[in-house]
Amino acid sequence: MSHECGNGHNLYVPYRMRVAKVTAEAPSVVTFRLEFVDPADAERFDFRAGQFGEYSVYGEGESTFCIASPPTRKGYIECTFRQVGRVTTALADRDEGDIIGFRGPYGNVFPIEQWRGKKLLFIAGGIALPPMRCVIWNCLDLRDQYDDITIIYGARTVADLVYKHELAEWGARPDVTLYTTVDPGGQTADWQGRVGFVPTVLEQAAPAAANTIAIVCGPPIMIKLTMPVLARLGFEPDQIFTTLENRMKCGVGKCGRCNVGPVYVCKDGPVFTMAQLAGLPAEY
Repeated sequence: MSHECGNGHNLYVPYRMRVAKVTAEAPSVVTFRLEFVDPADAERFDFRAGQFGEYSVYGEGESTFCIASPPTRKGYIECTFRQVGRVTTALADRDEGDIIGFRGPYGNVFPIEQWRGKKLLFIAGGIALPPMRCVIWNCLDLRDQYDDITIIYGARTVADLVYKHELAEWGARPDVTLYTTVDPGGQTADWQGRVGFVPTVLEQAAPAAANTIAIVCGPPIMIKLTMPVLARLGFEPDQIFTTLENRMKCGVGKCGRCNVGPVYVCKDGPVFTMAQLAGLPAEY
């Protein structure tokens, strides 16, 4: 069995990555822009929207996140994470110029080539926007290939919204329809967006299901409440995509942590349609 990624790099050996930029997004949430220490690695590295990687601090371990930047932007990758444990705390302690490790890319992809000519509906909650950011920017960088693009994004409070500058940029674009919302009580005096839960805002927006692909990512309760709304709007399970990257550990199907029924999320996913998930045990 080959131990190489498609670009010829050994999948067990981390790339050495320099932290080029650190952006505070929300409380305990940061974005790293990472550049390859070896220019040859940067030249041959390639990935597609939806894939993920293992980010490591030497001596502390690894954590699994999506690649949050699009493959259309060359020379670097970005990741966004919340500081919640030992590894993410060690990552959050890194400064610009520090070196970390990155293994990847792993996993399957969002089939954006199959979506050409279709309308795209992105629905995200809280820290679940980063897995979508990659595919949103990928499609916006290829904007003439898609019909209407709608983004519905919510968080518990205004402070918890990530990518605030990019939200403003998307909202100002004439070729994007953006709905931002916060939970009741999470608004500030100067908040200009909506107040309400994401499924409620989705129902109010009532996007048409015809010729539309929906991409959904968020906390389990948000997804649970969003699915019936999409069904009422006429979306079929094979029109709805999501990503299960939060279930993964090793990234290569060895540890078994991501096993759900017959599926290893890291190898068979993390991108699935709701039609595919319907056949899995409810534990996912």
